[in-house]
Amino acid sequence: MNRRFFLIGLIIFLQHALFAASVDTVETNSPSMKKTIKAVVILPNQYKQAAALPVVYLLHGYGGNYGVGIKKVDGIKNLADQYNMMIVCPDGVNSWYWDSPVDPQYRYETYVASELIKWIDEHYKTVRGPQGRAITGLSMGGHGALYLAFKHQDVFGAAGSMSGGVDIRPFPNNWKMAERLGSYAEFPENWETHSVINMLHLLKPGSLNILIDCGTSDFFYSVNKALHEQLLYRNIAHDYIARPGGHSWEYWENAIQYQLLFMHRFFDKK
Repeated sequence: MNRRFFLIGLIIFLQHALFAASVDTVETNSPSMKKTIKAVVILPNQYKQAAALPVVYLLHGYGGNYGVGIKKVDGIKNLADQYNMMIVCPDGVNSWYWDSPVDPQYRYETYVASELIKWIDEHYKTVRGPQGRAITGLSMGGHGALYLAFKHQDVFGAAGSMSGGVDIRPFPNNWKMAERLGSYAEFPENWETHSVINMLHLLKPGSLNILIDCGTSDFFYSVNKALHEQLLYRNIAHDYIARPGGHSWEYWENAIQYQLLFMHRFFDKK
């Protein structure tokens, strides 16, 4: 009996080892910043058999890096397998994913929305066009995902945010944002135009599927709630989730499952 259970367990293990998602750590090229930037690429188990697959770009938060998602989110490879999608996690350092108006060495909008996508499309079998691309992120990356998607609706068809800093103006002295934008006192226009909540006029009807998620104990909760209310006021379709929880990996491990399900349903409709 013990031998039988051992053999069954061995078969299950081998099946998982042979057919589970794989992870590439790659060096991508940024001509605008004249440097290589690392990224993690998660490939589902059906990648080799597929003609082309959709891609979700997952942006890390402040203080994170390209490898934090694969290390912190248990089961992220299983989600790539379950939904048969690629997941790309680029390194955005502490850029807030802007092309900095005060520091020409920080051109992370150009990198993520143009250079990285070009590199991924050239090196992997991807569905090219907004019908096959989505972007999401957490904290700084949640801001970045919406910021980039709002500005590049010809690139991304769906966008999500987990605990995103969607209005930066209440935090003028935090997270080195002044190094990327200049101080709020001296350069208020930079802060106004680089806040997601002030970019809703860019949204074209039906061009972008949007999911916003933030915990009710999060220090970004009030700005996420305000963004939701502004979207409602403008009759802009979106999904909004507010659950008990704070600014933590415990919250994001749960939230990423809703994000990838949302992206999967978007891809399936297309």
